[in-house]
Amino acid sequence: MPWNSSGGSGQGGSPWGNPRPGGPWGQPPQGGGSGGRGPGGGPDLDEAIRQAQEALRRILPRGGRGSGKWIGIGLAALLAVWAASGLYRVQPDEQGVVMRFGAFNRTTAPGLNYRIPWPVESVTTPRVTRINRIDVGFRAANDSPLTRPVSARDVLEESLMLTGDENIIDIDFAVFWRIRDAGEYLFNTRNPDQTVKLAAESVMREVVGRTPIQPALTEARAQIEQAVRTGTQFILDQYGSGIELTQIQLLKVEPPSEVIDTFRDVQRANADRERMRNEAEAYRNDIIPRARGEGQRMIQEAEGYRESQVARARGEAARFVSVLSAYQTAKDVTIRRLYLETMEEILRRNPTLVVDDRLQGVVPYLPLDGSTPAAPRQQQTPPAPPSALSVPQARPQGGAR
Repeated sequence: MPWNSSGGSGQGGSPWGNPRPGGPWGQPPQGGGSGGRGPGGGPDLDEAIRQAQEALRRILPRGGRGSGKWIGIGLAALLAVWAASGLYRVQPDEQGVVMRFGAFNRTTAPGLNYRIPWPVESVTTPRVTRINRIDVGFRAANDSPLTRPVSARDVLEESLMLTGDENIIDIDFAVFWRIRDAGEYLFNTRNPDQTVKLAAESVMREVVGRTPIQPALTEARAQIEQAVRTGTQFILDQYGSGIELTQIQLLKVEPPSEVIDTFRDVQRANADRERMRNEAEAYRNDIIPRARGEGQRMIQEAEGYRESQVARARGEAARFVSVLSAYQTAKDVTIRRLYLETMEEILRRNPTLVVDDRLQGVVPYLPLDGSTPAAPRQQQTPPAPPSALSVPQARPQGGAR
């Protein structure tokens, strides 16, 4: 039996014999001998086991019935401690992943949870609320959440892409993601970071390949980010990766450095063209309404003049008809009235100087109000009273014809 093998003391016997002096694990003998070591000078395993048994025998009380009771209590205590070791806590920003004999079994929510103690089940608690970042197209030592670091190193094999109009564009972007399902994240993908990076780069090349270079550099950046996020999330869901993308951030979108100066010249020319086009459109928007308004004004004036002339002609015709009716009713009275009205109109419009025909050497009249003096007129004989035969000569200006 192994318990009868000789040790450093050179004594044999039952393992339950008298205890050896020198403490619970025994002391090496004084003087010669092997000193509790084997033939090669190393520790003797049998001797160590025997000493451990002696120490346990001294701890337990003597007697068959009493020792069995204490052994049961000890085993129960050990079993209680082993069972209590199955309790574990999951923090609010974590998710528990329980593995049974190394295989995935279930996920647990934050809080106090229980599992079958080791070696049956084990638990891992990855953080699921932390936002992770992957850079595509460049590498930088210090991560900046929203901008591309100045000291970043370009990775051209990742950043150079072909646009929809067959131009080359240099794009650097960042992918932000978090763990949505810890079980899928740990067991369905071998390298989650590399999977997210390759999927995002592939979808970015597909989206840029359908977009012309000009919109990609200006107004289409938000649409590109949204399309890449949707496409990459679809691929990760198909893989069952348990990853959720939170944002795709375009950090640099510009032509390659070899042609960027020429491209900027083209951009400036396009900007000048747009500026001149806007100025021409502004001038057109100013002059065309003004010309239309002037045309409408002239049309309105012409229509007003036409209406006034028609109304005046109708009034003259109506006046002539009324005079004719009065003439037919009372010829003498009408003729005299026409004569008087005509003479009144003539005398009111023309200055008249009446002198006696017997005077010689007429002195010019000098008005004191500053008006131009009227030239002396030749002596005229007063017109004879109108008769019925002189009606056509006595009609007033603008009267009936």
